[in-house]
Amino acid sequence: MADELLRERRGHLEILTINRPEARNAINLATATALSDALDEIESNDDIWVVILTAAGDKAFSAGMDLKEFAEGRTPFTANGGFGGICSRNFPKPIIAAAAGSALAGGFEIMLSCDLVVAADTAYFGIPEVTRGLIAGAGGLIRLPKRIPKAIALEMALTGDPIDAQRAAELGIVNRVVPADSVLDVAVALAERIAKNAPLAVRYSKEVLTKAAEMPEQEAWPLTNELFARAGKTEDAHEGAVAFAEKREPNWNGR
Repeated sequence: MADELLRERRGHLEILTINRPEARNAINLATATALSDALDEIESNDDIWVVILTAAGDKAFSAGMDLKEFAEGRTPFTANGGFGGICSRNFPKPIIAAAAGSALAGGFEIMLSCDLVVAADTAYFGIPEVTRGLIAGAGGLIRLPKRIPKAIALEMALTGDPIDAQRAAELGIVNRVVPADSVLDVAVALAERIAKNAPLAVRYSKEVLTKAAEMPEQEAWPLTNELFARAGKTEDAHEGAVAFAEKREPNWNGR
């Protein structure tokens, strides 16, 4: 594993840490490749149920693309994942962003590609690409207007001005706002809460909710029915019912 990305396993959780604090965790090609490779491996590992993506230090979750490499003609895009190895990836397992520092430009777009966000109360977020003659090309212009009112998304995109963590929470971009020194602990607690549930049911729930958000309701019903039936046939569904009847905690096996 490259030094640009650190990995830690805690039970069914995997913690991925962008490790370039000296560059405000800007994403270079090596970091993008390492993150893409890690997510490929995690996706195929049935023993990992939830992912936490965080960054070293408390100054920046990520400042976005490494502009020094960009000026040299190198960009941090991968074939399976796009920018940062994650932004255009269809990842089936829950990913929680733990942002102890600010996330700007591509860093904010990486955050938006995660499912849940725990942020420091001192952090701020934005897509300032227009101030550098670029546009937010890693999903920010696609995802942001689906998450917040269009007028506010336009203001952020056209001015390049950031918002603070509290405003991000009010708009629904962030799930928890906490002191910087507790961001990872809160993210781990949230991940562990998710991991108490049946992993396949969690994955199917994420799939339905994510896809249904892009569909008319009548088109979402067949998908819901399909995955409801699939979940009901799993060993975990049987275990859940038996555990309830026996008044004990279920023992999930992901099958």
